[in-house]
Amino acid sequence: MTSPIVLTETARKVWEALRGGPKDVAALVAATGLDQSQVMVAAMEGQEGGFVAVDERARVEVDPADDAAARLEAGLPERRAARLLAESDGSLAMPEFVEAAKKVDVAVNEVFRWGGARGWIERVKGQGPPTVQLTEAGRAALDVEAPDEKSVRLAIEGVRFLDDQVAEGIDAAVVEQLLGKRADLAKLRKRTQRVLSLTEAGRQALDQAQVKREKNALTPEDFQSGAWKDVTLRPYDVTLPAQTIYPAKIHPLRKIMEQARRAFLELGFEEVVSPMVESAFWNFDALFQPQDHPARDMQDTFYMADPARAPLPAANVVDAVRRTHEDGGDTGSTGWGYKFSTEESQRVVLRTHTTAATIRALAAHPKPPYKAFCVGWTYRNETISFKHLPVFHQVDGIIIDEHANLATLLGTLTAFYQKMGFEKVRFKPAFYPYTEPSVDVMVYMESRGKWIEMGGSGIFRPEVTEPFGCKHPVLAWGLGVERLAMLRLGFTDIRQLYQGGLDTVEEVPLCR
Repeated sequence: MTSPIVLTETARKVWEALRGGPKDVAALVAATGLDQSQVMVAAMEGQEGGFVAVDERARVEVDPADDAAARLEAGLPERRAARLLAESDGSLAMPEFVEAAKKVDVAVNEVFRWGGARGWIERVKGQGPPTVQLTEAGRAALDVEAPDEKSVRLAIEGVRFLDDQVAEGIDAAVVEQLLGKRADLAKLRKRTQRVLSLTEAGRQALDQAQVKREKNALTPEDFQSGAWKDVTLRPYDVTLPAQTIYPAKIHPLRKIMEQARRAFLELGFEEVVSPMVESAFWNFDALFQPQDHPARDMQDTFYMADPARAPLPAANVVDAVRRTHEDGGDTGSTGWGYKFSTEESQRVVLRTHTTAATIRALAAHPKPPYKAFCVGWTYRNETISFKHLPVFHQVDGIIIDEHANLATLLGTLTAFYQKMGFEKVRFKPAFYPYTEPSVDVMVYMESRGKWIEMGGSGIFRPEVTEPFGCKHPVLAWGLGVERLAMLRLGFTDIRQLYQGGLDTVEEVPLCR
């Protein structure tokens, strides 16, 4: 006759819970009140003896964002835009569409991204301004819940796994395609579900099993009562998963900024700062940006109402910049050919780039050699999306040197990005209004297998430098900090840097 097996109290609870039929680990945890690790230890020990069967299933879980229900209720941007177009006979000129979308708080870039991916909305070019049109597919979808919308709704209602949603008429492949790049609405998480069940041998063994009392430590009461004789001290299994301990750390974005500062300081640069609330003179005029440039419009720039006017620098400095704008002054340029307005220069803006800091530094130190950089906040009137925020950081820098050239610029930026962890750096020709020649900086992202643009650079035009008494080459660059941080940290949505929550910050490795 086979000797009865001996079970721990924990294993007995798990086996008894399985007597009624197969259960996944989460259900066993709820039924027994044990930790997941305790359930799995009992399951693995039972599996080794042939008493417990463990069936592993790969599943995809739909994890809705916290505001997903509200967004579905209000309508996703592409659905609201489709309704807007339907109310306008299916078509609007681009300027009219942008204005109408803003009135109902619809992000235009989100409309074209997701509405285009669905085939609901398309841009059509013609003789005049392009038009935005509602397609036949978009018209047919007006009153029909899209597969990804239904999937997210079901997940909110509790049906979170795609294979379970198939029974509700969901096409899993379509949902994975639509939600795969829309982490702001819902994340698709790959899960391994383990379903446990008792084998026939396990059922027979359970009926005859003896229970062994196990404890981590003996108490005085155990000794006084004599119960210690029936207690087995539980062995310590060093292979069991333990609680994750997260060390204290600075915010990952702040860490990237400090690394950028250290990189330029190690390269011999001086750090400079400037006001975040800036005059239009230093933000625009000093960089030879015409006063009627579209970037100065309120849809791109934040203007201050109080104070509405900022003091200007010395009159001779303003006059040199004025003459450069009007007719080129002493720079050899023809200028922009308009009447310069000092009132426009006095307008107060939230700086749109940290180049305002480096041009101030140039004006204060026009003689070579001089190297300076700035890392700071910038502000632009952007629609919030996965890659745009109205508030972000830039790192700007300048090198003033009589022997400086394009090769010096490329070498400096290559050294910087290599210090930031990117071994492969390359450049491509570009256009920027206040540098000539101009190049874009690109780094190779090994994990993505492609080159990614990081910012712009070039050599300041004489119209920028000579009004401040600088007659030598000035190398300049403006680089995005958030984009650098997203690549380093593996984030796909810029909002994760600011809205990710404590768990997101905790899980970022100290070293990467």
